[in-house]
Order: sequence, then C-alpha cells, then structure tokens
Amino acid sequence: MNKDKIRQVVRMGAKPAMLAVVVLLSGVLIGWTASGARAEAAPGASVVTLPAAAPVAPQMQNGSERAVDSYANIVARVAPSVVTIRTERVVRQTAAPFENDPFFQQFFGMQGHNFKPQPREEGALGSGVIVSPDGYILTNAHVVEGASKIRVELTDRRTFVAKLVGLDKPSDLAVLKIDANGLRAIPMGNTNDVRVGDVVLAIGDPLGVGQTVTMGIISAKGRTTDVSNGSFEDFLQTDAPINRGNSGGALVNTRGELVGINSQIISPSGGSIGIGFAIPSNMAKNVMLQLIKTGHVQRAQLGVTVQAVDSELAQSLGLPDVAGALVSSVEPNSPAQRAGIERGDVITKFDGKPVSDSNDLRNRVSSSLPGTSATVTLFRNGHQETKEVKLAELTDAEMASNAQGNGSSGSGYGLTVAPLTPEIARQMGISVQHGLVVQQVAPTSAASDAGLQPGDVIVEVDHRPVTTVAQLHDALKSDTGRPALLLINRQGSDLFLAMSTRKG
Repeated sequence: MNKDKIRQVVRMGAKPAMLAVVVLLSGVLIGWTASGARAEAAPGASVVTLPAAAPVAPQMQNGSERAVDSYANIVARVAPSVVTIRTERVVRQTAAPFENDPFFQQFFGMQGHNFKPQPREEGALGSGVIVSPDGYILTNAHVVEGASKIRVELTDRRTFVAKLVGLDKPSDLAVLKIDANGLRAIPMGNTNDVRVGDVVLAIGDPLGVGQTVTMGIISAKGRTTDVSNGSFEDFLQTDAPINRGNSGGALVNTRGELVGINSQIISPSGGSIGIGFAIPSNMAKNVMLQLIKTGHVQRAQLGVTVQAVDSELAQSLGLPDVAGALVSSVEPNSPAQRAGIERGDVITKFDGKPVSDSNDLRNRVSSSLPGTSATVTLFRNGHQETKEVKLAELTDAEMASNAQGNGSSGSGYGLTVAPLTPEIARQMGISVQHGLVVQQVAPTSAASDAGLQPGDVIVEVDHRPVTTVAQLHDALKSDTGRPALLLINRQGSDLFLAMSTRKG
C-alpha cells in the first residue's frame, strides 16, 4: 500500500484494509468478495410499520431558540435502537509458493507431506439500526456481505443470530432480521428537510470500544465518492467523528430521527478527520422496504448516458444556468429513444423538479418504479421541450454492465468515460469525431498504470473502434491473454497505450 497517498475513501468496518479504486480501503468494511451472501425474502413481511418521531419542544429564551447544552435526552431515546453487528466468514487460504515443491520439502526434511491449506474463520465488526419493533435491522451491505454468521448485540447485552433478508450492493444497504419483539425502533426522518448546518449525532460502535456518540453538523448534501458498486450515491456529508466499526450506524437529527446510515469516510490515515458520509434516510427507506417485501430492489431507467454540465459546456450550448444532465448517448429501443430524447439534449427537470447534475438525475430515475410514467423537461437548440417517458426496469445485468463500462468503483479498470459528441470535440479542439472521452482516472488503477489521462479520447481497443460504453466493456473483457492495445487521441495526437485487462 502506498502510504504517501493523501486521499483515502474508507468504509468503516473493523479489519485491516486494502487499497483499491480512489484509494479505497476495502477491507475493514468487511469488503469481502461476495461469495455466498444471497438475498432471500422474509416470509410474511410485506408490511412494516415504521415508528413516528416523538415531538421535541424547542428550548426558547427571550423569544428565540437558545443553544442546547445537552443532547442526553435524545441519546437516551435513540441509543437502544443502534446495535453492534459481528460477522464471521470462512476464508480459504492459499498454499505458500514452495510448500509442495520437492526440493523445498527435501531441504527442510518434509518429504512426503502434501500441504493442503485449511479454511479458517475471520471476524469483523459493524453497526446497525433497528427500524421496526419486530426485529428488522438496517445496515451497510459491506458490513454483512459474504458473511457465514451474523450476530447482533443490543444495548441491553442480549445477543441474537440474524438472518440476511436482503442485500443491495449498488446502494451499499442491507436488511437483517432477528427473532425479537418489542424492540425500540428509530423513527425515519425526511432528508429533503435536512439542511447544511443542521446538528447531527453519529451513533455506532467504532473500533469495538462500545457504543459511542459523537456530534457534528451536516457539512454538505448530494456528495458522491464513486465507491458503491454502481454508484447510486447521494451522501450526506458530516464532520461528526466516525471511525471503523461505525458502518451501518445511525446519523440522527436533534428530533431523534434517523437521517442517515453512516457508511464511509475520507482520510489519509484511516481515522476520522471530519469528512464522513452517510446514506440519506429517504434512499435507505426506499431500498429497505423493497428488500423486506421481495428481497430485491427494482430500479427504473431512461436508457441514456449522461454527463455533467460545466461552465464551458453551458456557454457552448446556450444554457441559462450551469445545471442539468447532458445526454451523450441514447440506447436503441429505450424509453428515452421512444420518447424522442436525443443526443445533445440537456435534461433540466425530471417530473417537474430541477435536475442539478447527472448524478441527481440518475438517483431520481432509479428510485422511480419501472413501468411508471415521468415528465422530462429538456433544453434543445435554445428551446425548452417536454417529453413524456414510460420508464423501463434496470436489470442486474445492465447495472453490472454499466458499472464496468463506466469504469466507476466496481470496474477494476479505474476509468470513467463518456461517448464523444461533436459538441465535446469542438470544445476540446480536436478533429476526432468518434470514440470515448476519458473523464476520470482512478489512482493505482489499470487505466492509471497504462498512462491514460482525463481528456484522452479512446478511439480503438485491439484495432476495434469503440464508440459506446458497451463496446469498450466487451473489448476489454476479451480474454486474449495479453494487455489490451488502446489507440487514443491526446490533444490532437494519436498514440498507442497497453492496458492490463486483469481485474483486481
């Protein structure tokens, strides 16, 4: 691991970690490769009654709110709803390189021994939140992924074996069920009402020291870190100190409502420096209810590839504001194509609400139900148009293909690309008219090792033209036994690069 890296995105489990995309420490999060965890629907659990928040009277002095000097009442109410999660998984060890080598055995006097690696159990730690009195618990997917045993410890020291009800890697959320009743469930808040500057409390079991409460504020909303597989991210950022073991714990407001599930931090050392991220409760609630009902999460899709709008693009396209999502490609036979959405359109509103950027659009479309209709407002050639779209379902296969093709967190290649449009080519001042523009390159990735840089245009892979994300994915996954040969255009000049297609 390169200890000189300044930025690490850490998911807060409690095991040593391994550097990955965006210098992701994906070990403590119990970031095990999914090897056996399977979502299964809980029988008879299609309806879940969620608790309502207890009213909290504001403290007033001389007709205005005064500073609160204690949050003890709030903590006393919500702390019993936050649990510790301990997991175990079976790790299959690999043999040392020379253990079965005859010369090695003869040298050390071990002739005739055939060494077979023995599996061993490995434990890890996280947190969770009780969301219903009958034992449903919300946590991070990376806390329980690949676990063979899951145990839940309550604040009253009772311990239960938990069943995995469902797991959703794209949102990094999972639901557990324990055989208990009369539990203290935490009420869900509405993250649409959360404002930057609001006071929040983070509750979890950092580093296994026991339940711990820290305080901070909401530092930002709508953050992304490109760590979750598929990047359905809309994080609340907080400076409330959270550390390894806090994953899956609660972020609550001063009304005692759950506003987020603590998930990641950015840190040069693996410890808190005041930059933490929580999955907003609105997203968590949507995913949770679907997992409880069916064990699976349905997401809708438009069938477009979109990119962010910057100041230069906004000026070039004649947009009144630097906002919206620029359509860089439209999938054939997709809802977008049937509705008449075209490449070069800028989607400015979805169902009547403004679209701030491409991530905002993606999250809002995906949280809709497949088969429902939506109104899309777009900007085209200086004019505003409205389209009615019937959304289709985003399948698991398409989600995986999109994640790998885009090169975001789960791809293993470490690059984010977008189809080259005439507008982008003019903006870049290049004569190339077809290819894929490299938008981001993750440190220590295959793309970075190959020398790819943001702004490069990938024209060919192994002498095959690539103009779509799907074509790039297919070309890179070809098992040729050698690095892929990339023809790129960099600032108007063509050059070849060799990139390893071996993942991991």
